[in-house]
Amino acid sequence: MRAGQLDRRVTIERPGMIEGEYGPQPGGWAPFAARVPAQVQDALPSKSETVQDGLAVATRPARLRMRYLRGITSDMRITLHGDTDVVFQIVGGPAEIGRRKWLEMTIEQYSTQGQ
Repeated sequence: MRAGQLDRRVTIERPGMIEGEYGPQPGGWAPFAARVPAQVQDALPSKSETVQDGLAVATRPARLRMRYLRGITSDMRITLHGDTDVVFQIVGGPAEIGRRKWLEMTIEQYSTQGQ
């Protein structure tokens, strides 16, 4: 892969912690890496709509590839920057490609509609 193929910008965020009444509590998202060059490819369409608790949930899976960056885990999320920012969760990976050359992961965007 050439650097010219990294035509998108993404921000990687990790779950944040806030100081609560009973000590540190999960809350919000904290930046891990901002505006990282990446390649994002949508997965082929499939039947990816289900009904959960009365809501129609449609997923939009994609594959993200970027230069190797230490510390990315599956509990983080990805914001894809464009005309509008779109938030994805990491559902597969990240997998190291080469010797710390690339990272590849499966990401998914969710949308819901009431039934």
